[in-house]
Amino acid sequence: MQPCAPSQTPEVDQEALHRKYLLERDKRLRSDGQQQYLEADEEFEEFYTGDPHLPVEPREPIIGEVEVVVLGGGFSGLITAHRLQQQGVEDYKIIELGGDFGGVWYWNRYPGIQIDSDAYCYLPLLEETGYMPKEKFSKGDECFEHAQRIGKHFGLYEHAIFHTLIRSLEWDEEIKRWRISTNRGDEILARFVVMCQGPYNRPKLPGIPGIKDFKGHTFHTARWDFDYTGGDLHGGLDKIGDKRIAIIGTGSSGIQAIPHLARGAKHLTVFQRTPSYVFERANYPTDPEWVKSLTPGWRAERQRNFHNAAFAFYNPGEPDLICDGWTEVARNLAAKLNETNGWAALADPKKFLELKEIEDYKAMERLRQRVEAIVEDPETAEKLKPYYRNMCKRPVFNDEFLPTFNRDNVTLIDVSETKGVERITEKGIIADGVEHEFDCIVFASGFEITTALERQFDIAPFTGREGTSLYDHWGKGFRTLHGIMAHGFPNHFATGFVQGGVTAATTLMFEQQADHIAYIIKEAQSRGVTHVEPTSEAEEGWVQTVRQYSVDNSTFTTECTPGYYNSEGEPNGRSFLGDPFWGGFYELTELLENWRSTGDLEGLVFEK
Repeated sequence: MQPCAPSQTPEVDQEALHRKYLLERDKRLRSDGQQQYLEADEEFEEFYTGDPHLPVEPREPIIGEVEVVVLGGGFSGLITAHRLQQQGVEDYKIIELGGDFGGVWYWNRYPGIQIDSDAYCYLPLLEETGYMPKEKFSKGDECFEHAQRIGKHFGLYEHAIFHTLIRSLEWDEEIKRWRISTNRGDEILARFVVMCQGPYNRPKLPGIPGIKDFKGHTFHTARWDFDYTGGDLHGGLDKIGDKRIAIIGTGSSGIQAIPHLARGAKHLTVFQRTPSYVFERANYPTDPEWVKSLTPGWRAERQRNFHNAAFAFYNPGEPDLICDGWTEVARNLAAKLNETNGWAALADPKKFLELKEIEDYKAMERLRQRVEAIVEDPETAEKLKPYYRNMCKRPVFNDEFLPTFNRDNVTLIDVSETKGVERITEKGIIADGVEHEFDCIVFASGFEITTALERQFDIAPFTGREGTSLYDHWGKGFRTLHGIMAHGFPNHFATGFVQGGVTAATTLMFEQQADHIAYIIKEAQSRGVTHVEPTSEAEEGWVQTVRQYSVDNSTFTTECTPGYYNSEGEPNGRSFLGDPFWGGFYELTELLENWRSTGDLEGLVFEK
């Protein structure tokens, strides 16, 4: 692979752009915050629980006991199951709503689906399974196939319970087990529960007045209806040549699907409230010669480099192995520091952030100029320009999205002035007082990522000892030990963005957590205890540790355009990262390894 050069960015008037950013943010702020979205339940349940990919086979309810239940069969659940196996834990089940492993990659099969992150860092267990991604940005079917590969390679299918939705989780103090009820009538008693249901598993809908009035066809991108559109996740939507299609939402899913809808539909109308910033994908196939040059541990080295790059923690002379939009700001900053011999700025956090901010503004202006260069109509181009800081929204990579707006059968309707679509009618959508008629509306409105925990988990009741609700326990902020266990919830573990480490390679975070969880479960088994949980003192200690290393990014967050990265601009909203340990991801790895190495399990109490 070639050395990665800094990008060419223009000079900017940072103060003027800052004022523009704030004006654009204010246009889109809504008083209802996360409540602007509807849950996909009850009258909207078909957007969530139906499976367009595999039929749900009837089966008898499962009544019985199991040592460990892993909730979720996406990458987090698969990694956890692998780590349990490594610790010799054999009696476990993986309960998954989908009909196969894959999680987000099982459900999301919309046309154009592709990861927006370096596949060599993202796809888990590559060295363990002997697999190498086909290209830098894997397509959705390759991600799904890799989840299946992991399941087959490690014999996880015999532990799986598919097409099953958890309805309730209740700790039974008398028998020292979790009572698990499901939508299939199952009553499972589990000694340990590991939560691995990621945030991208449950779609949400825009709370647009009249959403149920539309008489045409509707579906969410996470449950794409290929029976209606034709084609598959690679495109070829050959059944909508006579259809007028609307799509609401221009996040990652919408941007990837829009070019395919445009090629297939009679006419496509895109409703956009906030433009995403769209990097060049510049995808490339995996180089066989590069693969031959790799030595064991290459992936861990690449993941660490990605972490350093994404957080602008490059060391002098460290190359950028990732070389894409995630690392552009850091790469450009490193080049500037090399030119000026200014690496001493790393010792002064304030000065360092100032230098990084300059590169941020310049990189975002480069992307706006990219829009201008590609989109032929100046008015449309202006609507597609993102006016906010890098990382205010999730980066998107696409080479087909912007050229799509040069097509005669595509219309962009900007709804920022009205903070979203005004109304849905029997015939279509009202925007700016004008009704637009459609045959089909596609909702690209995202997932329950930063909404209330009750909505994200969709489990009720969810109670620990003495009937304490986990939602109440975490209602005013996460309280855990090491980001995975909570006082009052014995034998319960959580993965994901809670109070743990944050790194650019998300699946590496799952590995860090799974290592810790599997170790504790094995220790509990070997010591013959019925349950284990952190003391309230240990939990409070971890809360204080997290606060000690907390990063005050409130100004950055509140000045961002509303989106799920900042809880739709809510003043006290929950971050999609949870309440992270900002002491450093690899520092946390060392801390957890040292904790395990003593064998004392400090902060945990056991009961036999």
